[in-house]
Amino acid sequence: MKIIAITFFLLLFNGCIQNSALLGPAVTVASSGNIYQAGLSYGSNVAIMNVTGKSTLENIKEILKPKDNDSKILSSAKEKIKKASKIK
Repeated sequence: MKIIAITFFLLLFNGCIQNSALLGPAVTVASSGNIYQAGLSYGSNVAIMNVTGKSTLENIKEILKPKDNDSKILSSAKEKIKKASKIK
């Protein structure tokens, strides 16, 4: 039953990617019951979006891009983080 419900919601909300910022805090409230943590999560996501113009994931991808002036250690660390988190 749980798999059917998840599949239904994935199909239903497939085109709502820009509104998915509310999904994270909603899951936090549902799983932990901590509305303060959910509010902080949503507020910080909105603040990051307003300041940088990018989502949190876009900022992480930008940070993990290799740069010419990176040291070997930093480049290696970035690659390990990308592999571990499977960010493309």
